[in-house]
Parts: sequence; structure tokens; C-alpha cells
Amino acid sequence: MKKSIRALLREHPILVSPGVYDGYSARLAERAGFSLLSTTGAGLVNSRLGLPDVGIFSFRDNVEACRAIVSATTLPVSADAETGYGNAATVHYVVKAFEEAGVSAISIEDQLAPKRCGHVAGKEVISTEEMVGKIRSAVAARSSDDFMIIARTDAIAVEGIDGAVERAKAYEAAGADAIFPDAVRGQDDIEKIIGAVRIPVRINMGFGIRTRSTTPLMSIQSLRALGVRWVSLSRMLPAAAIHGMQQALEVMRQAMEQEAIVERPDLVADMSTITDLMGYAEYLEIERRYLPEAQIGRKYQKDGAH
Repeated sequence: MKKSIRALLREHPILVSPGVYDGYSARLAERAGFSLLSTTGAGLVNSRLGLPDVGIFSFRDNVEACRAIVSATTLPVSADAETGYGNAATVHYVVKAFEEAGVSAISIEDQLAPKRCGHVAGKEVISTEEMVGKIRSAVAARSSDDFMIIARTDAIAVEGIDGAVERAKAYEAAGADAIFPDAVRGQDDIEKIIGAVRIPVRINMGFGIRTRSTTPLMSIQSLRALGVRWVSLSRMLPAAAIHGMQQALEVMRQAMEQEAIVERPDLVADMSTITDLMGYAEYLEIERRYLPEAQIGRKYQKDGAH
């Protein structure tokens, strides 16, 4: 059984969750020693559809993507539930679907649909009253109190930090389990949000994409000193994957013009790393246990792989 995020918050002074978007990223983050994962909404829509994060990733696509990620890891997963896919009434069913998919928390944001990436210009927000209704509906819909409702606010860009602070207070009063102010502009914004609420505050750090992120890069220890309880690294893994693929493709493009191709182990994971990460050994053991011996012999007598 996956450990609850509430339990992790009790055990650790600060949590760090890499933003994952598929089975590879989820398993690699777990193997790297992290205790919590969060899905990256932008990473999911970018990688699956090849389109920008502007509210076009459907509710069902999101739930099923999260279900697959949950199945790929033993760690708890926090999901990006966008704007809640409708009003306070539809949020009721959204919460039930994500909880049934096995995620441990969802974040719901107060942007006006269609939403956009938190660090992109042109955001609009719904009224505080409407968002409060969504939070109250979400809290009432969950089956387990361990399932966390995270209220994300994008109001800093629209109403300034004072508006975001008032919203954070209202969202806490409505029953939110954590506050997630996105696109904070620095330490002063963070301190004001933390000083306004008693529930955990989550901050997004754009590690590796400082040139396009609204929030300046801060160390995990400095965020901990400010009182931040949860840091998400939403864009780090998708950005790292894109960079790695760009490098490998450029090397191959150049190699196409050469007489011989030279192996480049510095650019790629070897096959044993991939098969180990994806659990091929477990599958082969299941085959050994349950397939007829004669069939095993036929399958593997030539290559000796079993």
C-alpha cells in the first residue's frame, strides 16, 4: 500500500516531487530515491499530444494517464487536475475518478478555462467564491481523508500577491489541505503566503528552465527555511528528456554522412538498464514458473536467454 502524502508531510520537514509524465520518468524518479511524485500537466499534454498546455488535455485522458503512472510506481502520486474540468458540481465526479485511479492528491487551480501553463502570460482567474465552491465540493466527494485536495492559485499574475493571499485564506477555510501559489515572484511572495495560512504551502521550482520561469530558482534548503513544505519540479524531467533526445538525434544526423557509425554510450542508456527499469526479469520469472517446460525450451533453446 502506498504511503499517504499526509504521512510523508509528518515525517519530513520538506517534500520534493519530480514532475513525471510516463512510466520511464516515474520509475527513474523512484529509483533516484524520491519519496513522492507529481504529474506535470504540461508534460502530459506536450508529450502525448504534441500540443501546448492550454486546457485541451481531456479529463478522461488525464485520469487514464495518471492511472498508468500510479501503476508504474510504489510511490504516492499527486495529480494535476487542471481547473477541475467544469464547475463545483462536476468537480465532485472529477475527484472520485482521480481517487479511484489511485492517485494520492489532486491540485485544482483557480484559472478560467481554458487554462494555460502557470508561467505563461494571459492568465485569467475565476472568482474566489466560485473556487471556494469547487474546493468544498472536492472535499465532500473524496472517500478517504488521506486523499489531499490542493488548492492552486494563479492569482498573483492577475490580482497581485495581496489578492493571492486573500484567496489562500479563503481556500484554507473551504477545506483545502495545501495551498499551491504558482508563479510566485520570489521570497517575499512566498513569505506572505506562508504567513497567511496554517496548512502546507507547495511551491513550483523551474529547475533547468530559469530563462522562461516566473519564479527565480531557489535552493531546497532555502525554501525549507522559509517554511515551504512541498517543492515540485514540474518541468525538470520533460526538459531533460527533450535535451537528451536533441543531442542523440543531432549526433545521428551527423553520423548519417559518415562512412562508419561510432557507438555513443554517453548519449543513451544501454539495453540492460532499460530492461531492468521496466521489470523484464520479473516477467521472465513468471514465464519460468507457469509456462510448460517444453514451451520454455522451445522459446529459449537457441539464444540461451532464459
